[in-house]
Amino acid sequence: MPRYALKIEYNGQPFNGWQRQDGQPTVQGAIEDALRKLQPDFDKIAAAGRTDTGVHGLAQVAHADLSRDWEVFRLNEALNYHLKPHPISILEVAKVADDWHARFDATERRYWFRLLYRRAPATHDKGLVWQINYPLEINPMREAASNLIGQHDFTTFRSSTCQALSPVKTLDALEIEEIEVPYGAEYRFSIRARSFLHNQVRSFVGSLERVGCGSWTPIQMKHALEARDRAACGPVCPAAGLYLAGVGYQSDPFIGASNEPRRSRRET
Repeated sequence: MPRYALKIEYNGQPFNGWQRQDGQPTVQGAIEDALRKLQPDFDKIAAAGRTDTGVHGLAQVAHADLSRDWEVFRLNEALNYHLKPHPISILEVAKVADDWHARFDATERRYWFRLLYRRAPATHDKGLVWQINYPLEINPMREAASNLIGQHDFTTFRSSTCQALSPVKTLDALEIEEIEVPYGAEYRFSIRARSFLHNQVRSFVGSLERVGCGSWTPIQMKHALEARDRAACGPVCPAAGLYLAGVGYQSDPFIGASNEPRRSRRET
């Protein structure tokens, strides 16, 4: 059966997370329903990672095995048609090897977190950012974040319900950018690692916010990490500002895939 990689964008607000759950609206469930419109006996897709309720996707990656040999442009168009009116878009489709796996072949995951400082309530970005009504100091947050880079036991920043076998992970990057916006500022956290623990990113950002507002000093982030104790973590921030921004592979399956319609003779 041909295997296809899907690059997926979605707004997580109306969904109870990525993973399929009986009786609950999920991103995985919506995409699988769309695939069953093309192949009634379709089973399930496999994704690079799961996202929680309210978390968004800019470039989630999943794969699907189909009985028909599809032209990737036609499959892309058909899925987007059947996904309406869900806030889900298939950005790209690529045909991949039968043993290629969206999760196990991934070499890194990239997340963004958007934190908005603005006194007036967000309108266009409601549900897409974590909003606070006070400014943050970016340099102390950057200093605190530097303590998290590298391989560590991240028990402090791990959900008590996390199912990972080990709390030891390697954090490759945690960069913070301050962007001036009308009536305030947006703080953009860009975080990269091969894999993450459950709630790890939201725990990082919630603790860094404590540094930015002056409740913690930067060295307290180091102490929290070394405590290896969930009680030492700052508040876990809301899901609304979190985005799965991309997934890395040793060989990008989407390079060279043609997701454009073939041009007719009249167009040439």
